[in-house]
Amino acid sequence: MSRALSPNTQAILLLTAPLIVGRAKRSADLLTPGEYKRLARRLRELEAQPADFLGSAAAELVSACERVVEKSRLEGLLARGFLLSQAVERWQARSIWAVSRADPEYPRRLKKRLEERSPALLYGCGDARLLESGGLAVVGSRHVDPELIEYTAEIGRLAAAAGRTLVSGGARGIDQAAMRGALEAGGRVLGVLADSLERAALRREHRRFLMEDQLVLVSPYDPNAGFNVGHAMQRNKLIYALADAALVVSADLGKGGTWAGATEQLEKLRLVPVFVRSTGDAPPGLEALRAKGAQPWPAPRDAEGLAAALTPQARSSGGTVAEPSGPEPVQASLFEAGGPRK
Repeated sequence: MSRALSPNTQAILLLTAPLIVGRAKRSADLLTPGEYKRLARRLRELEAQPADFLGSAAAELVSACERVVEKSRLEGLLARGFLLSQAVERWQARSIWAVSRADPEYPRRLKKRLEERSPALLYGCGDARLLESGGLAVVGSRHVDPELIEYTAEIGRLAAAAGRTLVSGGARGIDQAAMRGALEAGGRVLGVLADSLERAALRREHRRFLMEDQLVLVSPYDPNAGFNVGHAMQRNKLIYALADAALVVSADLGKGGTWAGATEQLEKLRLVPVFVRSTGDAPPGLEALRAKGAQPWPAPRDAEGLAAALTPQARSSGGTVAEPSGPEPVQASLFEAGGPRK
């Protein structure tokens, strides 16, 4: 990914991004995703693009968009050029890039699957080509027992052996176990973060994998944004949209981000097949997801089995995966030590 920001991305950053630098506070006048969507539609009506807000005819364009966004508000946001230059300098020093929905480099998977629901901006660190690689999304609860952590790490190792990208959210517990298993086995990982991209990109345990193009970290939120429950919920759809299939290892019944993301996928978005863990005890959350249409994970024991589970031929015409004849029994090998832990 080029570090140079396109004029379109510069304009979208000015209009929608908090541009957090040091102790700077978030601007109260930023366009919300809904407001920017309406503005983008207005620009299309005018046969214009965001970059035109930075050109010689900017004043006329601002006036033409006043029925969508108040003129003084647009002018104030577009005047944040110095703050933008500070933010960009900080990002570049940390190898963080930004791309907007108006750029050809923006992930095609997000545009195609989420359309206008795809984020206007995406920040990242690492090899952006991994955003088009698909793979297996693995999600689950933060607080789980050690056996389930090791089970999940083994899924990551299998994904690496099968040459498939592991997609997850970077949270403690299941997410990090899956990502760690894949990375330590030489695989590729796509982490979709809800907060603190800059901090994650600077972590010592991530730097080698970022530099060797094994890992890409992305977020639709400012690299210095802190944790926000709403952001964590909203990024779930990106995890699913960037994968070919998803495995829910654990989920609390009726609550939490894992439950919300899986139910949204099963009931509304239906972008990819959703599996639930089929080995060991079946907690109420996973049973409820089965009732909503999730399929039992076929529990592959080797790379070939995992690759087969992710092939389109294994899926029914309705976008789910054909149910196997019966769940595999718990395999002790899935819970054996498989590499160094944090």
